[in-house]
Amino acid sequence: MIKKLYDRCLELARHKFSKPALAFISFVESSFFPIPPDIMIIPMSIAKKEDYFKNFLIATLFSVLGGVFGYFLGNFFIELSMSVIEFYNYEEKVLKLQEELSNRSGKFLWLGALFLAGFTPVPYKVFTITSGMINFNLTLFILVSLISRGLRFFIVSYLSMKFGKKFEEFFFLRGGKTFLIFGFLIILILSLIYIWIS
Repeated sequence: MIKKLYDRCLELARHKFSKPALAFISFVESSFFPIPPDIMIIPMSIAKKEDYFKNFLIATLFSVLGGVFGYFLGNFFIELSMSVIEFYNYEEKVLKLQEELSNRSGKFLWLGALFLAGFTPVPYKVFTITSGMINFNLTLFILVSLISRGLRFFIVSYLSMKFGKKFEEFFFLRGGKTFLIFGFLIILILSLIYIWIS
């Protein structure tokens, strides 16, 4: 089923209505859909290089809007939300994070986890829904989502436009690990800056 959805997303990337399709995929991926928008951003930015910035903006805006939808889903529909979290086998990690949120360091931990979920292959939808379940600060949630999703989609759009098929091959072979490493490095640097100035 995942393979069929993946292939369908690739088809949509070549469609004349690819931009509305990208907006839709970006929105639903943030709350329940398993295929990330990158699958469409890459071929779209290679095919029409001048549209790379539009692709980045569309994916970022609608992904964050989808994240807000996921947030309210977690806030008002607990049982449905848990079924999505269980589907991705994240229930134990989510429950552990919920326990840790009772103290100040737990909130910073959640900010870091939310950033990583938006920037890396970690299922972002799990964290949008959980943010709603735990009543995490909505303004902070939107801000972190804009930064993490925007940074990721800009990198993917720009490098697809710049390097074409070479980046496409790299992304599908090593993209997940690379984004994960850079995500942890960003969190580490920000943590060190926070410790230094506080």
